[in-house]
Amino acid sequence: MDPTGNPVSPMEQSLHAARALVLADLVAGQVAEADVVSLVEESVVQRRWWVEQWPEGRDYVAGLVAQDVQDALLERHGRWPLCPVCGSGDPHALDVEPELGPDPHWVCHKAGVKVASVGSLGSAAGGAPPS
Repeated sequence: MDPTGNPVSPMEQSLHAARALVLADLVAGQVAEADVVSLVEESVVQRRWWVEQWPEGRDYVAGLVAQDVQDALLERHGRWPLCPVCGSGDPHALDVEPELGPDPHWVCHKAGVKVASVGSLGSAAGGAPPS
């Protein structure tokens, strides 16, 4: 239910879930500053329009919001999230897979491994250092 007591639509539920998952990963990486959280909000607003145009795509919203935030962070702050798997070599960011599909997860293409589902970086990274 929303604050007015009305049921929340499936579209809004998927947008709220996407916001929560990406925020959880930002908190895990200790980068959930106010300006970064506003990047999440901007993405959710843009993706709301996208899901209104293609309601069947609501299962894909979490991965898309994660990619939007990752792209915006690259422009403003640098790579995120940094790979917690590869201990040597140049620091590199994880990628979201599938690019457009349900059950998005973070992968390291260098090591060829799935690191965590979007929203679960904290438990997968085992308390990784801040990125």
